[in-house]
Amino acid sequence: MRKATILNKDEPAGLLEQHNDGSFIFRYNDTWFSNTEKPAISLTLPKSKQEYASQYLFPFFFNLLPEGTNKSVVCKYMRVDPDDHFGLLMVIGETETIGAISVKQL
Repeated sequence: MRKATILNKDEPAGLLEQHNDGSFIFRYNDTWFSNTEKPAISLTLPKSKQEYASQYLFPFFFNLLPEGTNKSVVCKYMRVDPDDHFGLLMVIGETETIGAISVKQL
């Protein structure tokens, strides 16, 4: 199992896990979920539920990944399998994401 903290403006908002079978769980932190002033990290992961499950990396996180030549370069130099989306997210997630969301590997 692999885990990462999801940060919104450098504040922990939730936890993303990849299980050994390849499935994913995203769970909002209790304090983030219960604070009505804290926004959802995505329209596709609203705060109406505290935990989400998927057989694939959630589209919101997948869309943070580089594509095309940029993806090839990152994968080559960071030695990440191009099909390992979670691994690629861990490599780029802390410094190379656009917007308020960043990802920190645990």
